[in-house]
Amino acid sequence: MKIIKNIKVPTGNILIGDGEKGKIEFLSIGDYGKEKNVKASFMSLDNEIEGVPNGDIMPLEKKWVVTISTQYGCSMGCKFCDVPKVGHGKNATLSDLNNQIIKAIKLHPEITGTDRLNIHFARMGEPTFNEGVLHCAQNIKKVIYPYLGNSLIHPVVSTMMPKQNRNLLRYLKHWCILKNKFYRGNAGLQFSINSTSDSQRNYLFSGRAHMLKDVADMALRLPDPVGRKYALNFALSDSSIINASLLAKLFSPKKFMTKITPLHMTTACSTNDIKTTGGYTSYTPYKKIEEELKDAGFDVLVFIPSIDEDLGRITCGNAILSGTVPETEYEVSEVPK
Repeated sequence: MKIIKNIKVPTGNILIGDGEKGKIEFLSIGDYGKEKNVKASFMSLDNEIEGVPNGDIMPLEKKWVVTISTQYGCSMGCKFCDVPKVGHGKNATLSDLNNQIIKAIKLHPEITGTDRLNIHFARMGEPTFNEGVLHCAQNIKKVIYPYLGNSLIHPVVSTMMPKQNRNLLRYLKHWCILKNKFYRGNAGLQFSINSTSDSQRNYLFSGRAHMLKDVADMALRLPDPVGRKYALNFALSDSSIINASLLAKLFSPKKFMTKITPLHMTTACSTNDIKTTGGYTSYTPYKKIEEELKDAGFDVLVFIPSIDEDLGRITCGNAILSGTVPETEYEVSEVPK
């Protein structure tokens, strides 16, 4: 894979590669550290986050995040995401998946190991449509070994639970085997829920995601998680409907945790007037729903990025290939061979 463009933003790099079916986009980024951007009482992180200041990332030797595309574009049509503007979802090949990881890691040949390498199958596309993701995840250790040795790998799949995927449950069961047995709990599975109202979910996911009861029925058929629980993710907007008691009836808090983030500032969100007022500067938007979810028995993790991260276009729902550019300072740097 040839790198066409390398855009350096404050927290890492946005890379455009020449894949086997066209242009594909992926990230190599760092993290500020959970003490700065996470509130989660079950992890003894109790500070209410009144905004995350822009600053220096942790050394990549401590934590490195590589976010890759599983498709060229996406066909889900989510109202809050810019990726559908890239085109309908065409599955990336297994070679595409592996090469995105390799190219991201090769940005930093000076680093020969990291305490934690997160591989997120979450830049462009709905990963459960692509069987290659399962094969890629099973072989990541072999792919990265020449560069990062025996570094701890933590792969994560985040899914919108698409109706059109007839193999969805089988796919999820396979991923759970990878998470629980192959990675011994060091892998993640996240369901993007965003609302407990089916009518609101129907709008947000353009009618292409399963109804919540159908999602819950599939969740019942998954094995108990090893390591961190499976996550129910809520990208919180001003109008989000989240019924904590209903959620607890559908999803066991012993099996699922909940995650809350702000709705990222994508072009699609601006166009459709979907926003989280104060979500980057105040804990107020999260406080009530966090308490309700905790009272319902859930572990709750609130994750808040900095303005640099969002305006730098590294957050979920963004894509440079959709026609946007970073609104932070950035530079197109020399492309490594």
